[in-house]
Amino acid sequence: MKKSSLTAINHSLLNCQTCDMLSYSRTGLNSHHILCPRCGTKLHSRKPNSISRAWAFLTTAIVLYVPANIFPIMTVTQLGKSEADTILTGVKSLFEAGMWSVAVLVFFASIIVPVIKIIMLLFLLVSVHFRSKYRPKERTALYRITESVGRWSMIDIFVLSILVALVRLGNIATIEPGIGATSFAAVVVATMLAAMAFDPRLIWDSIEQSTQ
Repeated sequence: MKKSSLTAINHSLLNCQTCDMLSYSRTGLNSHHILCPRCGTKLHSRKPNSISRAWAFLTTAIVLYVPANIFPIMTVTQLGKSEADTILTGVKSLFEAGMWSVAVLVFFASIIVPVIKIIMLLFLLVSVHFRSKYRPKERTALYRITESVGRWSMIDIFVLSILVALVRLGNIATIEPGIGATSFAAVVVATMLAAMAFDPRLIWDSIEQSTQ
């Protein structure tokens, strides 16, 4: 005989996504009018439309990742001569200038992190879709890592915004952001929204259902 799961959802407990307060629902988990007694946020047993919203944001990120790496992220004009740089050519220029540490940082934050985050989110969404019971603790930890590291991809955009603001020397030298920068910023935001939309509690649902 299998033991009943001592989980919050089995005891009509709801966690507030705003203030993290755990509340007891007397009207049942399917009610649409349960409010957090502390902050007044509407409570749900799981994030509404979590999977569909996460897929939508992730698909957007994958589509935008192509122009983010093909189109120039910035255009540098010096003495009337313009030169456009993508993320990869910018990293190459940093290496050639001897700034190895900066080049490695930009390459890791702008190329490696977005790709790894997209792959991790794909893995999590597919595993939840097929109700996988494979290593739920490790998958939950993977989600936490994915959620926390994504924002560091914005370092490239921060550096570019500083350069655009500082290098304004008229005809001598100027730096203008390109369409690649806009696309890349959209990729980072879309992956962050995908991670926020995904509900890690869904990883455990198939396991809880199998033990009941």
